[in-house]
Formats: sequence, C-alpha cells, structure tokens
Amino acid sequence: MSLDDTFQGTQALTAELPFDRHHLLAWLQSTLQDSLRPQQPLSVEQFKGGQSNPTYLLKSGDKQYVMRTKPAPVAQLLASAHAIEREFKVMKALYPTPVPVARMLALCEDESVIGRAFYVMDYVPGRVFWAPELPGLQPSERTQVFMSMNQVLADLHLVKVDSVGLSDYGRAGNYFERQIARWSKQYTTSITTPIPEMDQLMAWLPQNLPESARDHLLSLVHGDFRLDNLIFDPDSMQVRAVLDWELSTLGHPLADLSYQCMAWHIAPEEFRGLAGLDLAALGIPSERQYIAWYCEKTRLTTPEKLEGDWHFFLAYNMFRIAAILQGIAKRIEAGTASSKQAQNAAQRARPLAQNAWKHAQLHRQLIS
Repeated sequence: MSLDDTFQGTQALTAELPFDRHHLLAWLQSTLQDSLRPQQPLSVEQFKGGQSNPTYLLKSGDKQYVMRTKPAPVAQLLASAHAIEREFKVMKALYPTPVPVARMLALCEDESVIGRAFYVMDYVPGRVFWAPELPGLQPSERTQVFMSMNQVLADLHLVKVDSVGLSDYGRAGNYFERQIARWSKQYTTSITTPIPEMDQLMAWLPQNLPESARDHLLSLVHGDFRLDNLIFDPDSMQVRAVLDWELSTLGHPLADLSYQCMAWHIAPEEFRGLAGLDLAALGIPSERQYIAWYCEKTRLTTPEKLEGDWHFFLAYNMFRIAAILQGIAKRIEAGTASSKQAQNAAQRARPLAQNAWKHAQLHRQLIS
C-alpha cells in the first residue's frame, strides 16, 4: 500500500467518539454565523494522517467543517505542545495574505464542551501528497508541485508580521539556541530507548552555531513546512492551503528552508525522502535548484552564502525531527498517540539522529 493510500482521506470511527457529538453540535449551532450554522445531525470522521493533534471531518447536511483538537492529556509534554490556539491565531491572521490557509470559523478553549480545546475551520477540498516522489503524476506536474511549494514558502517568509498582527507571536533573536534547548528537553523527557547520537548532537549543536544562524533574519516560520502539510488543487497543482501550524512562531527563515530540504538527504524508506532517486527523470528539481528558486524570490540570502553552513542546518533539523519522533514514541507508550501509523514514525528517530550526526561531522570537516 502506498503512503497516499495509507494517509489520504478520512476513516470511520470504529470506537466510541472521545467526545459528545451532541454537545459539539449545540456549540456549533450557538457559535457559528447563520450561513455556517449546522442544522442537521452531525457525522464525524477522523482524518488518517497526523500524529499530534487529532483532526476530524464534520458533516451536517451540505455543510462540511474540519475540527482540530488537543489530544488527551499526557504527562511530560512541553508546555507549548499542541497549541491549537496558536494555530487558530496564525491562520486567521494569514487568511488575507498571499499565504493560502483555510478560513478560521471558531475557537473553543472551554474544555467543558468536548473535554479538550479545539477549533473549527473551513473544509478545503484538494489533494494531499504523502510521498515526495509524487507517484502517479507526470514529470511536468511534479515540477509544478515543487514550484508552487517553493512560492508559498517564500510568500510566508515575506509576510510583514506587524501588518498582520503577529509581532507578538514569538521572541526575536537567539532562535536556534532556543530551539535546540527546546527539542533537547523534548527528547530527554521522552526517552524510551536511548539514542547515543542525540546526546552527541545536544552537546555539539549549541557550541557550533554558524554566523548565518546568528544573523538578524526574522520572519514567520511554519516549523513543519513539508509536502504532506499542503493541500493542492487537483487541476492546477497550486497550493490551496497550508496545514498544521502547531510549531509556527517568529524565527529564522533558513530553519524552514533547510527543514524542507532534508528530503533531498533522506532515503524514501528512511522518512519520506528523495535521496537516491532519479530526480531529473521524475521532473523534481535538485536541492540546489530549489534553494536557488527560494533565494531569487525572497532575496534573504544567496546559495553561495548558504553553502558553507548547510550541513549545520541539516543536522539541526534532523535532530529536531528525531526529537519530535521520540515524543511520538513516548505518546505510544502512554497510549495517547492519535494515529495508528505513529508507531512506525517513532521507529525512525534513531536513523534520523544518526543521519544528523553525519551532517554535523561534515560541517566540522568543512570549517576545520
């Protein structure tokens, strides 16, 4: 079974709903505007993808909504984890900008309604691609997908945060230092089986920040900008909506760019990567081309400036995603992971950490 088949779409809930749909329907009827208000019984299906915040498709007559909730409470999570109120705030602010997002309809922080905080947004129809090699598409379509993805990332980093009311959305300065500390804490509080490379990275990363990571570039960053967090128009291959803003904040734009570029350094079987594939035959740009597109659009840096420090950025992001996957492993242990594919994802923490350490060593060789 392909990744798209595994993660695409929704699934019927085989177990009892973790919340009362009648309470939810009553809240929707009392909260939403008349034109959006559901008038009929509410059906609920859960989206297959995602391992963090459970996401549901709500249907009432001819109306469809998407609801995203916090997971069941679990010990030892970061205080800022699963911050759906931040997702709601950033998408609401971005809706009038060139960055495509779903329209936010309502936020509920009153946990008495369904037992946890949640928000409701428009349902955006389209396609989500889970496999970065984009099976089933023509080479020209794959090129369009990557060009559209690149444009959206550039548009995001060019948003003037003051003009959209997000100047208080995060702290300025020391972004990488704070992120390394955050994900080190996430890893150490989520250890199930120790990973030696993670200990090495936690010591090495804060001591080897390059100048390009210390500069004063500041933008809105998504934090998890990748192919499967985008909804594409099935005809034009343009991005219709960017999803999953849980990790967004004010930060360094190169963190987002290098996070997405990890795919070029990871094998498909390791974690949805592109390494080893015939990219030219597939119509997928090289990493160098993708970076050049971004630099041309944003003018924030140049490929030449990035070249010397690129292994650091890759090591940082592989370390970060390994820490996130380790957190999934901990939630599996606690019985709260929201996707049945979570266990498979958690097993990938170790090889990603090992890959990160290889890039750390390559960076060290370049600067020595």
